[in-house]
Amino acid sequence: MNMEQKYSVLMSVYINEKPDRFVQALNSMLEQTVSPDQVVIVQDGPVSDVLKVVLEQYQNEYPDLITVLVNEQNLGLGPSLNRGLLECRNELIARMDSDDVSRKDRIEKQLKMFEENESLSICGGVIREFLEDDMSDTQGYRVCPETDEELKEFMKERCPFNHMTVMYKKSEVVKAGNYQDLHFNEDYLLWIRMAEAGCTFANINEVLVDVRVGKDMYKRRGGEEYFQSEKKIQDIMLENGMITEQLYNRNMLKRKIVEKWMTPTIRGWVFKRAARRKDFDEEEAE
Repeated sequence: MNMEQKYSVLMSVYINEKPDRFVQALNSMLEQTVSPDQVVIVQDGPVSDVLKVVLEQYQNEYPDLITVLVNEQNLGLGPSLNRGLLECRNELIARMDSDDVSRKDRIEKQLKMFEENESLSICGGVIREFLEDDMSDTQGYRVCPETDEELKEFMKERCPFNHMTVMYKKSEVVKAGNYQDLHFNEDYLLWIRMAEAGCTFANINEVLVDVRVGKDMYKRRGGEEYFQSEKKIQDIMLENGMITEQLYNRNMLKRKIVEKWMTPTIRGWVFKRAARRKDFDEEEAE
């Protein structure tokens, strides 16, 4: 594998960011076995004084590596990633969330996938969820299919990628219209547009990122606003002929039950059992 392969990292931060978690996330990318050529961080609106100092320190320490773009007002994740992606100078871009932790060899494994498959447009992987600040407290794993055919079938009902694990080709994302503004589902919408544009999908069946989850995570995955965002995704797939009306109705019924009718406690119980795996064997996967 070419260890000199250049890639950019794309991140976004906003006012509620905890500086210590952001530092941990950013360092996990700076300490990859294959170092990034560029890190683009979009500051989405005003941030705390502490985070502002942290961003300035990193810029001063890595002036040729780190670029910070500032939105004067909070625009949301979709528009922020749209702006940041256009500033990335490399064809390969790795997404990273601002409070998660990438495994040290994450990028090396993804670069190998792109090297072995020139037609590949986007590659993600498995996430291991841990509770708050205790990285040893495993809550579960989100595992998606691996092949292009499987992923495009899977996405008819659920999001095919763990967004914080993906690496993609900039030209393919731009061809598909780049990130757009759809709160909660900016990534899912992009994957749909990439599938329509004929992009090739893949996942690595290994944990690439350790993802921090809070006790209130399942509260955010319900309510009217979340439901309407999910409905928009289903509407688009129905309009584009990706799903049948029968599957649309089934998908919407599931979402109405989980997102509108269930309490956060019950919703959390369902998510952990239906959408997460406890039995993923990391050693066997490697």
